[in-house]
Amino acid sequence: MLGLMWQFLFNKPVDTVPGGAIPLVSLTRAQLDAAADGSLWRLGHSTVLLKLHGVFWLTDPVFAKRASPVQWAGPRRFHPAPIGIDELPPIQAVILSHDHYDHLDRAAIMQLAGKTAWFLTPLGVGERLIGWGIDPAKVRQLDWWQETAVAGVRFVATPAQHFSGRGLFDGNRTLWASWVMLAGDLRVFFSGDSGYFDGFKTIGDRYGPFDLTLMETGAYDVNWPAVHMQPEQTLQAHFDLKGRVLLPIHNGTFDLALHAWDAPFEHIVALAEAHGVPLATPRMGETVVIRRADNNRRWWRAVARREARCGHQRRTFSFSNSRG
Repeated sequence: MLGLMWQFLFNKPVDTVPGGAIPLVSLTRAQLDAAADGSLWRLGHSTVLLKLHGVFWLTDPVFAKRASPVQWAGPRRFHPAPIGIDELPPIQAVILSHDHYDHLDRAAIMQLAGKTAWFLTPLGVGERLIGWGIDPAKVRQLDWWQETAVAGVRFVATPAQHFSGRGLFDGNRTLWASWVMLAGDLRVFFSGDSGYFDGFKTIGDRYGPFDLTLMETGAYDVNWPAVHMQPEQTLQAHFDLKGRVLLPIHNGTFDLALHAWDAPFEHIVALAEAHGVPLATPRMGETVVIRRADNNRRWWRAVARREARCGHQRRTFSFSNSRG
């Protein structure tokens, strides 16, 4: 841990942060209301807005400027959210994977409280929300393999291989989870954070195939393989889940590792192309229709070209020998 802290403080490569503006598609309430059912939008990192059964659902809402316990230090956002919390339509449920700061933003939760009907959490995370002042009647806490139904959509809290905690003395006192979302015959998987493990195959056998997998692809390193997947493992987990289209998340918003900020995109694109896997890489705020997810534009490359023109120092990415 001391060695890792030293690396982050004194040997951080410059290319872990983009040298230009991240392209955004600004959203309005009217656009969301008019969107087709079965659509979704990446708002940043692991924050995804979904429209299922005519209502809206939100995963791991983080709208803060920093993924940190304080807003004067810590990883700073690369881009604003495509839409503010005040502009969002009513949210049927917020779905939380765990309590780390890049997935659970207290200020966002409190802003969302008045427009959210339910908060679905792994065991213990709901207690945090209740302690912050969220109405206990709105909170449903699930253990692994437990499920609940809200507005005609089934949610299953499924296993993940990760850890939890928001301070020095509360490690692993709350549960972490991935989530299965079943809206009629539409099936979506949300990975949360996880290292690669055989639980993905079990989930795929029980609930697959999935129309879309929202898969962690970013903030990885060879020094923490048990809690974050390398892109090769992300792809294997997608296969285990029997996924059709893979949409990589947990990238493009915060500087949380030592790899280049765009390496997760380049790496998963190369892997997906080599294995014939349909990939969706939408811009932040761009509409994705789940049943025909084909938003596979390489938007980050324009940022990289601007970096090159501005002399932003970059490391060479090699698909064959990259270690993240």
